Amino acid sequence: MSGNTGFGVVSPRGTGGAGGVMSGRMLSARTVAVAAGRPAEPGAPLNTPLVPASAFAHGGGREYARDDGSPTWQALEQAVGALEGGHATAFASGMAAIAAVLGLLPAGATVAVPTFSYAGLRELAGHASGTGRLRVIMVDPGHTAAWRQAAERADLLWLESPANPTLDLTDLRAVIAGARETGRLVAVDNTFATPLGQQPLALGAGIVVHSATKAIGGHSDLLLGLTVTADAGLAGQLTAERMRSGATPGVLEAWLALRGLRTLPVRLAEATRTAGILAGMLAAHPAVTRVRYPGHPSHPQAALARAQMRGGGTVLAFELADGHAADRVCHAVRLVRHATSLGGVETTMERRQRLAGDAHVPAGLIRLSVGLEDPGDLWDDLEQALGHAQRA
Repeated sequence: MSGNTGFGVVSPRGTGGAGGVMSGRMLSARTVAVAAGRPAEPGAPLNTPLVPASAFAHGGGREYARDDGSPTWQALEQAVGALEGGHATAFASGMAAIAAVLGLLPAGATVAVPTFSYAGLRELAGHASGTGRLRVIMVDPGHTAAWRQAAERADLLWLESPANPTLDLTDLRAVIAGARETGRLVAVDNTFATPLGQQPLALGAGIVVHSATKAIGGHSDLLLGLTVTADAGLAGQLTAERMRSGATPGVLEAWLALRGLRTLPVRLAEATRTAGILAGMLAAHPAVTRVRYPGHPSHPQAALARAQMRGGGTVLAFELADGHAADRVCHAVRLVRHATSLGGVETTMERRQRLAGDAHVPAGLIRLSVGLEDPGDLWDDLEQALGHAQRA
């Protein structure tokens, strides 16, 4: 577990989100993503190298990686901690990070979970409910009053905004404020927005969770999760959960995730621009019945998106008449990859209802994760694929 060593997080500036201070001058998030988590010793390499070691010689303050961490993990933790404004802990996967947060709760505790959210979270919470370890309350992501009611009886509120895969938003400021009034812990899955697009800790959230497998890594080549909290004691508890469960990240995965983080600001900006273009074109296409994108004016929570996010993000969803039409489109694309996951440099899409965990989403909903291809090329591919839905 590492904090934001060398970069005290301050208010946003310019095009960045969280920033840092160096020599009395505020840094933007774009700069922090490049500069944080680097060795400070004279003569050290510019990048913390891969340290493939499980054990270390006695006397140096580090003995065993599972207990004491790895220099490679810690460089990533320092950089992400600097961007989010807290102490970061890296895990073997996003699911491992989620499990660590739920693992903080005592047996019989109650957790409130969004009805539309990451299927892995709901599966894990459902399993804990089925075994009697936790009680689970399901809450509509955008129903602020329901979340405030849940805060009166839930020990943990788990928020996810934008929600996967429906892109519903939760009013983080209002829900977190209500939870603080009742002393409840709030965890926010910030995977879709990334540390540059949203700052839940600054709004009072207790824990932020990321699947670094997605946009932070950015290249579809690793599994890794992160938690971040401004509370050093809570960070210590999460690190202890990692140690007990053995959910430690691979050193190569941590190194790759940090490498991906360095380019996150420019990747996020370009993919967000393209996502906005595609959302507008999809909304005008006769085969598309609905577009779900926080950055598009048609989103019912567009004003909330402008208030709490920096840009609409790189993921959108659009709906066709039914599941058969959506399947035809997914199988007709040539440049867009028909695959699961999201946040990579390549654009991917899939019909989410085909997955058991998302059986409750609209049948014709396709989640589109926008990458770095030329927007004109992407639209040409989507347009020809949509033609298959119209011809059937």
